Amino acid sequence: MTGGSRCMLGVLVLLCLCLLVPTEAVGGAKSRPKPQRRPPKKPKVNPIDSTPPSQNIDIQQMTGKWYLLNTASKCSYLMKHGSKVEPTVMTLTGPNDQTLSVSTKTRHNHQCWEILQQYHLTSTPGKLTLKGARPELNTDIVIGETDYTSYAVLFYQKHGKITVKLYSRSVDDLSETMLTKFEQLAEKHGMGLAYLFPFPNYSHCGDVDQHHKINCIPTC
Repeated sequence: MTGGSRCMLGVLVLLCLCLLVPTEAVGGAKSRPKPQRRPPKKPKVNPIDSTPPSQNIDIQQMTGKWYLLNTASKCSYLMKHGSKVEPTVMTLTGPNDQTLSVSTKTRHNHQCWEILQQYHLTSTPGKLTLKGARPELNTDIVIGETDYTSYAVLFYQKHGKITVKLYSRSVDDLSETMLTKFEQLAEKHGMGLAYLFPFPNYSHCGDVDQHHKINCIPTC
C-alpha cells in the first residue's frame, strides 16, 4: 500500500444560480411580458453549524487514548465495506502551537497502520479543523459531547457531509443510555440504523513501525 492510497478525496459540487434579466421592447412594439425573477435561494447552512460544541470544552482533557466504538456515516466506502471494519484507536497529544497531534491506528489486510494528522484549533473551543491541500478540502470537526473520562462524540464535516463518531476511553461497551443517545444524534442528521457501523472493541494495534506510518486525510 502506497502512502495514503486508501484515503479518498470527495468531489466538490459547484452551485450556480442563473437570474433572468428582463428585456425592454424595441420601438413602438408591444412589450413582451417580463420574465419573473426567481426568488433568491436561502443561504446554504452547513450541517455542522447546527451542532454546537459542548459547553466550555477543555481541549487538554481530551488528550490521551480513545477507542472508536461506532460511526454514523453515508460514506460510500463504509456503505460497501462497513461489515469489515477493523479495531481503531485514536490518540490525541498536545495542544502545541494551536494544533492537536492525532494518531489513528487501524488494520488493513492484517497489517497495522498509523495515520498521523494535525487538528488545528479555532477561536471557538471545541471546534477544530483538519486542513486539506486546499481550503475547500478542509474537514471541520466539532466535539459535540464528552465527559472526558468515558465517552466523546465527534462530528466531522467535509463537502457538507456529516460523519458522527462515538469514542470511549476503554474497550468496554458504554451504557445503553449513551448508545441510545448516539443513535438519536445520528438520526438528527438523517442517519438511522442502516448508517450505523459498530467497530470491534478487541485486538487493537500496538506499536507500528516507521514503514507503516502515513500522513493522510481520510474521508470517513
